[in-house]
Amino acid sequence: MNAYVLDSNALLAYVQERKGAQRVAQLFKSALRAETEILMSAVNYGEVYGSVLREGGPERALAGLSLIRPLPIRFVDATADRALRAAEVKTKYKLYYADSFAAALAMEYNAKLVTSDADFRRLGHNFPIAWLKP
Repeated sequence: MNAYVLDSNALLAYVQERKGAQRVAQLFKSALRAETEILMSAVNYGEVYGSVLREGGPERALAGLSLIRPLPIRFVDATADRALRAAEVKTKYKLYYADSFAAALAMEYNAKLVTSDADFRRLGHNFPIAWLKP
């Protein structure tokens, strides 16, 4: 089974119907058919909530959570070991710390990272990324 890790902007694209939302929707449909597994770090999930909270306030943030909860995403806790791996990824690739959780999770699960964030290009051409924008 193919595994995908969503970074925060991938989930925001879906929730806010931005460019790339259709690609994320296709992944969710595939996950509902048990063809793929979709993972997301709890850190990146919190980042999505914080972004919507900042831009739209508490009511919109809670509404966003109600849209996200039924989605076929397995949220993965930020354990002490995962925090250390994320710190190593951050240092090696010069990523933001929250982005490092998404990259480290993709490495842990041998998954493809779903993003439109150009900062992830720092991971190199061999790192499997499903780009939402070219």
